[in-house]
Amino acid sequence: MSQFKKLFEPARIGKMELKNRIVMAPMHMGLASASGEVTQRMTEYYVERAKGGVGLIILENTCVDWPRGKVSPNPLRIDDDRFVQGLNDIAEAVHPYGVKLATQLQHTGRQTNSKYLEGAQMVAPSAIPSSQAGGEIPRELTIAEIEDIEKKFVDGAYRTMLAGFDAVELHAAHGYLFTQFLSPISNRRTDLYGGSLENRARFSKEVVEKIKDKVGDLPLIYRFSAEERVPGGLALDESKIAVKWLEKAGVDAFHVSAGVYDSRYWSQPEYDIPHGVFLPLAEEIKKVVDATVIAVGRLDPELAEKAIEEGKADLVAFARPLLADPYLANKLREGRLGDIRPCIYCNQGCQGRQFWELRVSCDVNYEHTREREAKIGPAERPKKVLVIGGGPAGLEAAITSAMRGHDVTICEKSDRLGGKLIVAGAPSFKKDYRNLLTFYANEVKKLGIKVMLDKEADVSLVKQLKPHVVVVATGAKPYIPQIPGVERKNVVLAEDALLGLKAVGDRVVIAGGGTVGCETAWFLAQDGKKVTIVELLDDVALDLNPPSRLYLSIKLNELSVDVLTRTVITEITDNGVRVADRKSGQVKNIEADNVILALGYVADKRIAHELEASVQELHSIGDCAEARTLREAIHGGAWVGRQI
Repeated sequence: MSQFKKLFEPARIGKMELKNRIVMAPMHMGLASASGEVTQRMTEYYVERAKGGVGLIILENTCVDWPRGKVSPNPLRIDDDRFVQGLNDIAEAVHPYGVKLATQLQHTGRQTNSKYLEGAQMVAPSAIPSSQAGGEIPRELTIAEIEDIEKKFVDGAYRTMLAGFDAVELHAAHGYLFTQFLSPISNRRTDLYGGSLENRARFSKEVVEKIKDKVGDLPLIYRFSAEERVPGGLALDESKIAVKWLEKAGVDAFHVSAGVYDSRYWSQPEYDIPHGVFLPLAEEIKKVVDATVIAVGRLDPELAEKAIEEGKADLVAFARPLLADPYLANKLREGRLGDIRPCIYCNQGCQGRQFWELRVSCDVNYEHTREREAKIGPAERPKKVLVIGGGPAGLEAAITSAMRGHDVTICEKSDRLGGKLIVAGAPSFKKDYRNLLTFYANEVKKLGIKVMLDKEADVSLVKQLKPHVVVVATGAKPYIPQIPGVERKNVVLAEDALLGLKAVGDRVVIAGGGTVGCETAWFLAQDGKKVTIVELLDDVALDLNPPSRLYLSIKLNELSVDVLTRTVITEITDNGVRVADRKSGQVKNIEADNVILALGYVADKRIAHELEASVQELHSIGDCAEARTLREAIHGGAWVGRQI
């Protein structure tokens, strides 16, 4: 019996009836063709989420003005009648599962890059650049062009209806064109579309009215940033006024988010931002409108249930959690919380890959965007499988193999499963990572996988167990450079500091400014320690996506962490380090009680080499194959488990 009674009550948006109150929020996936058409992969992706039991799916951003309104190399598009057929394919594939479907109509305005625009010039309400979108100066729209773009939104809504969709959403959030008109920092016009809030809201209001005139009862959702969360930007008090005008114009539901590109770590909240971060905004909007209110933003099921129960929102939207587990809704309805593969809010596979112009791919879910080819099926012949190493790669390989019917044993040399996931989840600001550990532990138990702890595998053990297949997932060892003094007692490994295995003094130098080094600095500085990061490269956290890197730099600045880039440690002393500027060669001393090494990892290939001659089927995965990321570990384990 599910504890989430409110989530599974029926609901309405305008005249559209929903089977439950769970919405799949839109996220750009990069699954459209190069020219913006629906692809088979895209259809399969949405069908999987429909099977998973949500009440409403809102498609990813759909371009109404190609190429001028493109946000990426290949957004989905709806600017011509020829795209209706492909969209209808999605509608007809999704509807048999009792799920309603909406498009999300978008124009990027100034928040794009000219390389996407195929020679067109970016446009905006005013000729003011967006610093986080490349800083290019857009051309100010004329009134005739504004009216033309309004018509494009209307045409997009009409094509939505022709394609058999149930609703349409306007993407007025996160700094795109609607936001640019509404915001006092991006709209400096002096005509009827600028100045007062009423004038700044005119574009939104006219688009809503014209869509309603064209498509009648087709429910209209308005997704917007109730706060831009940048100095001088749109604030909640103005949003509460604007939504009343928009409701009167015909909006049936408000989908309440926050942030723009200059504060993008809010629009896709980072891992330490509290769960339910936008619920107070949704609650304030609900106080002033009768329309349906959709809450979003790092919602967990308990918070979502409580929000509806307390009247803070009518519907709740999940985005990243439905990338990690498309069957989230069904599992909640069936009371199977332990079976939910959790989102860890890393923002790497989803947000990060967008910035690197790659197809979105969830770090913790190998099947995401591989819904057809990655399905787990029974093995042709069950085998005895030994997995050496109980980190994320080994765990993923073990549970995938067990699901296929193999007899699986995990051999782990430490006293618990988890590997580098234990280190990653050690800081309080990364507690979501611990949920993944809990998920793996539940799966291991449920699937009857045998576990040997405190046991280091060797050739004799493998001969004793006689497995048909051995999967080596022994991980990697911290890289220790040949720096004079590196053997001193004041030198500590980053993972030992994070796990509390070694005491650290009040003054700390961290060697290495990658993500591990920066997060170790954050972890120690929030405990009141004076921390200095020394990094050889031109910047820190270059292995992170830009919004996450920006957020991390803000946290380090707030915690008064000193960051020295283009700097090399030449010697570790009893009193700290001696460093040199990479270019000038200028040398100085930094006093410290401890020096922490966060300089990456080296693959541990020892056991794999030892077993090469004695094991018929041997696989090396994760960091022991090559020291890389959590994504490669999980995806590598998932792939191998499907091959055995």
